[in-house]
Amino acid sequence: MQRRTLLQGAALMGSALLPIGRAAWAARTDSPAGQGRLVVILLRGAVDGLNVVVPYADPGYAAARPSIALARPGAEGGVLDLDGRFGLHPALAPLLPLWQQRRLAFVHAAGSPDATRSHFDAQDYMESATPGRKSTPDGWLNRLLGALPADGIERAAPTRAVSVGPVLPRICAGRNAIATIASGSAATRPTLLDRRPVGDAFAQLYDGDDKLAQAYQASQLAHREVMSSMAGEDLQREMQAADNGAPLPNGFPDDAARLAQLMRRDRRVQLAFLALGGWDTHANQGAASGQLANRLQPLGRGLAALAQGLGPAFDETTVVVMSEFGRTVRQNGNGGTDHGHGNVMWLLGGRVAGGQVLGRWPGLAADALYEGRDLAVTTDFRQVLAEVCTRHVGLPEARLDDVFPGHAWQAGQALGVVRA
Repeated sequence: MQRRTLLQGAALMGSALLPIGRAAWAARTDSPAGQGRLVVILLRGAVDGLNVVVPYADPGYAAARPSIALARPGAEGGVLDLDGRFGLHPALAPLLPLWQQRRLAFVHAAGSPDATRSHFDAQDYMESATPGRKSTPDGWLNRLLGALPADGIERAAPTRAVSVGPVLPRICAGRNAIATIASGSAATRPTLLDRRPVGDAFAQLYDGDDKLAQAYQASQLAHREVMSSMAGEDLQREMQAADNGAPLPNGFPDDAARLAQLMRRDRRVQLAFLALGGWDTHANQGAASGQLANRLQPLGRGLAALAQGLGPAFDETTVVVMSEFGRTVRQNGNGGTDHGHGNVMWLLGGRVAGGQVLGRWPGLAADALYEGRDLAVTTDFRQVLAEVCTRHVGLPEARLDDVFPGHAWQAGQALGVVRA
């Protein structure tokens, strides 16, 4: 076995995780002209949307959930009223100002038209955006990156799209390069390749023009771009404190703050992705407190931190939060909920037509439930994504089928999630 082949895996593994770093920062302003920015957050495990955006005015809600239904607005542990029909889980109180500023909206009864209740399959379909088809080789966010106009910047700029996490997820897989940023405290640590002798050795090893060398060189370029974009004395002190202190139960607020700092300082970052787990609440789900509330609290804080950290850049950013499917309307015998169908999508940002719960609400009456047990899907998740991509991110409508193949998009069916 050749030395180069032996070191191949280690080199690409070490260069794939991009620490958010320490080098001097110089502002980047060459963002894509006329194009908005998109952050996608996938809640893996199927969050219970009925206890996130609560249909408290629907009589079927409380009747189906004797111990986990949230109380009406004004009661102890009650929901935060949104529009007289729906209320927000109180653990998400940090997001209420965004609702009041009309920069937060929800699309209820949204989801995939595929009927699977398998986490693996449903996440695959949501990340490929081809429900029911497992043969799709790439993810829709990667396809979006390839379909966007360059508009004055290099289409393959190493930081135009980033993924926060240890590995590149399905949604980002494909022919277009997407940088990976380590999450949690690992995001602040230099990699082995940051050591000068090691870095120089690998640079010599991969100094050719073959595909492997090009991949290594591109990943190292992305590494340097992210490092130089994220410096700053105040931020560095915060990073060091986080490294030396006890980790939070959920690191999303820190990851969200780091991502916001990156996007604010490097305007070439147009697309970003994060995934969060822990939403499979089959038992002891709780209502205003309990397992679900404990997950929602850091999520709400993190989303608020992302909005605040982006500063003026939040006006040109849309954040989409989604999950592979919802959960049963009726609670189970363990004080939790099982795999369901319809769910709620969240949208945050300066261009979002906020202060609204959008989509057609089918109701929770017995004859309205999907297969007699679940919230029905009345809005295909791809409809929401297609509208955001065309009316905010800058995707030409002529390229929609390249990103969402097989989805019959019609401009007249737009929900109005993006302001004109």
